[in-house]
Amino acid sequence: MAVCCFVSDRVDAKALQKLKEGGTRLVVLRATGFNNVNLDAAESLGITVMRVSNYSPNAVAEFAVGMVLTMNRKIHRAYQRVREENFRLDALLGFDLNGKTVGVVGTGGIGSLFAQIMKGFGCNLLGFDKHESRQCIQLGMRYVSLEDRLSNSDIVSLHTPLTPETHHLINADTISLLKENVILVNTSRGALVDTRGLIP
Repeated sequence: MAVCCFVSDRVDAKALQKLKEGGTRLVVLRATGFNNVNLDAAESLGITVMRVSNYSPNAVAEFAVGMVLTMNRKIHRAYQRVREENFRLDALLGFDLNGKTVGVVGTGGIGSLFAQIMKGFGCNLLGFDKHESRQCIQLGMRYVSLEDRLSNSDIVSLHTPLTPETHHLINADTISLLKENVILVNTSRGALVDTRGLIP
């Protein structure tokens, strides 16, 4: 017997024990991440865990860029105004991406593609990752500390898996380092950001 889980499902030791008692031998995840599964418990119970090994990194990188453009150019607000037959332009002005500094946290497959797209807009690139990407370095990215990247970026985009090390990577302390009116995009796991830390 197998069960199919998603990222919002908690597959802890207690849940796995119940599944085992019901005859489950396989847990299949509909995502690449597996932070919601107690892998040690699964192994001790003889339950195999499988995940999505890969999906389109281009799709995620392009979506992240779409979020940057939406927030910067107030596309969502303009859309709502037009629906209400309000065609005023005040408070809809964004800024030119050209020349702005983009901080990329996590420069693996998705982060590297995001950086490549932002470089096409003429942005300066700062990176933060345990492993430096040759592709990003060729784009002119400079790897700096997380603190330097946060304090010097006009746009920050998160592209890391959720691990104990990255849990609440963005919190009240790191948020205090951000520039005023910075754009923060998270297309990774939600728990990279301590949402309460975003509330003044």
